[in-house]
Formats: sequence, C-alpha cells, structure tokens
Amino acid sequence: MDWLINDALPVLARIFIVWIFPFSFLDKVINWDNALKQAKSGWLPGGPVLLILAMAVELLTPPMIVFGFYDGIAAFILAGYCAVTGIVYHNFWTYPRFWKPTSEGYPHIWDFFKNFGLVGGLIYVMYASGFIQAVGGDIEKVSALMPPAAAMMGAP
Repeated sequence: MDWLINDALPVLARIFIVWIFPFSFLDKVINWDNALKQAKSGWLPGGPVLLILAMAVELLTPPMIVFGFYDGIAAFILAGYCAVTGIVYHNFWTYPRFWKPTSEGYPHIWDFFKNFGLVGGLIYVMYASGFIQAVGGDIEKVSALMPPAAAMMGAP
C-alpha cells in the first residue's frame, strides 16, 4: 500500500491538475478561428502571438509537471498562464449583474475560480518540487549582498 501513497498518488495528482491543458491545446488546433477570436477578445494586444504562446504553454508544461522535468519552473509558468487568462478573459466583474444566471458574466465567475483553483494546485507542485524554497534561498542570497534600505536612504 505504500507504493500507492508514495508513488502513484503524487503522479495521479499531477496528471489530474494538468490534464485539461493538452485537451485545450487540441481544441485550439481544431477550432483555430474560435480560439483566435477569444484571444483577441481581451485587452492584451497581439491575439495570434498570444494564441501561439498559449498553445506552447498548454502543450509543453503538462508533461514537464507529470514527469518531473523542471516541474517547478513549468508549474510557475502554467500558474502564471492560469492567473493571467483568468483575469484577462474571465473578468466577470465587468458584466452587469454577473451574479445572475441569466447574465453573460455568470459562466465567467466559475471559469475565473477554476483558473485560480488550478493556480493553487500548481503552487503546491512548485512547493513539492523545491522551486519555491530554491527561489526563496536565491532571494535571501541577493538581499544579503545589498546594503540595508536605511543605509541606502542616507539614514544615520
């Protein structure tokens, strides 16, 4: 039973966190025109370039996370992708009466929350991979090299 807990469950958890993304990539390939329309619907410029970048993220980061190949960096990139797409493309707060099921904004509420649910799972992957600890250690090293803020401001 230890193999299930120690080996299988972490891999299954990683698979379940990221398995939507390869299907989303495939949907963008099959339904390119709709995907491009959505990419252009946000306030960020460069719809086609954004779409290609999104497809690269959706195709490359999931296997990296599942197989543990630079998984912390991949999870960081994918979490950023989920956060940005949630804010840019699921901005439910811009719709009038978004809390009503008849509003156009209503489905965006749930897509926004799902995106940030994925961000939470990906933060856990970053933590489990040691990425957060490594970045924290690097920040401490850099801050140790810098003079204290009070000295930089000319404080006595």
